[in-house]
Amino acid sequence: MSETFEMKPEYKNKPIRSYVIRGGRMTDGQKNAFDRVWATYGLSLFGGTFDQQAVFGRQAPLVVEVGFGMGDSLFDMAQAQPEQDFVGIEVHPPGVGRLINNAEKAGLTNLRVYMADAVDVLEDCFADQSIQRFQLYFPDPWHKKKHNKRRIVQAEFMQLIRSKLAIGGVSHMATDWQPYAVYMMEVMSVAEGFANQQKDYCFAARPDYRPLTKFEKRGERLGHGVWDLLFTRES
Repeated sequence: MSETFEMKPEYKNKPIRSYVIRGGRMTDGQKNAFDRVWATYGLSLFGGTFDQQAVFGRQAPLVVEVGFGMGDSLFDMAQAQPEQDFVGIEVHPPGVGRLINNAEKAGLTNLRVYMADAVDVLEDCFADQSIQRFQLYFPDPWHKKKHNKRRIVQAEFMQLIRSKLAIGGVSHMATDWQPYAVYMMEVMSVAEGFANQQKDYCFAARPDYRPLTKFEKRGERLGHGVWDLLFTRES
């Protein structure tokens, strides 16, 4: 009998985090996916440096997404772009279980997942200049001013992303909360080594590769905006 996977995110101790571990009921399919296919799709924070050739058996453009939620848009992208390799990082077990369950059903071979703290994974597992595109969609905006320090988008974090992006690689972020969009634009507009793909202080149209989520479609019907930021690593 195979060993049951313990459904807990991996992380190192640190005083401030950009997320909270949310509760949430897992379906039987999500639970069973961990036992059945985590060995195929799962990666460990403590597994050493990510080796794309060993994991995917090839060298292809590498896309890394932080905080993929329930994983539907990441799944759609991996399925629609088989010529690229995708790695998702998420701490919410139901979302991870859903994604790997769907990936197994679809027979995806270009997708892997870390269930761990994103900063830990980026610092410890990815070599410098190894990522072609970084994705951060609809992160927790931490609305209250006293909680702004918990926002994942900070100057220090974006320099970590810069170090992991290849020259010419892209940081793509999106949010549906306008004050956070303005905040992210302010951070990125002064971030060393990045250039806005649009004019200064201008947001981008949603690229075709980023699927519209159900949440986003509902927001559009209610008149809510979504802001995309596309910045290229120049140096």
